[in-house]
Amino acid sequence: MLRALDISTSALVAERTRLNAVAGNIANISTLKNEKGEAEPYRAREVVFQADDEISTQGASGVKVEEIRSSDAEPLYRYQPQHPLAIKEGKWKGYVAYPNIDLTTQMVDALESTRAYEANVGVMEITKNLSRETLTILA
Repeated sequence: MLRALDISTSALVAERTRLNAVAGNIANISTLKNEKGEAEPYRAREVVFQADDEISTQGASGVKVEEIRSSDAEPLYRYQPQHPLAIKEGKWKGYVAYPNIDLTTQMVDALESTRAYEANVGVMEITKNLSRETLTILA
């Protein structure tokens, strides 16, 4: 039964990472500069899960975060020639590059991650109750 707790715990950690990425994406939905102060729109972070074979037992395996990658989506361009961060030359002259982050998609991802987190907490509660009842029967 402890392995069932390990599997659910691995899912909780992975979902927490995913929810943190979503929160960062929402917080930076209008960020136009990178960490160095250069005009570069924020790129959404995407969490990629992978089966965790270290926990595997009798066909069951946990989950872990394989990587957190930046989205390769093209920025959204808005024509704002008076903006201080407007592109000065080239194809997009006079345009400002904004992050290509869809708030609706981020909210759905947050809701999905929250529900998965809650489901794994429920599995842990059931496992704990089964363990307690097993001990009661044996005692």
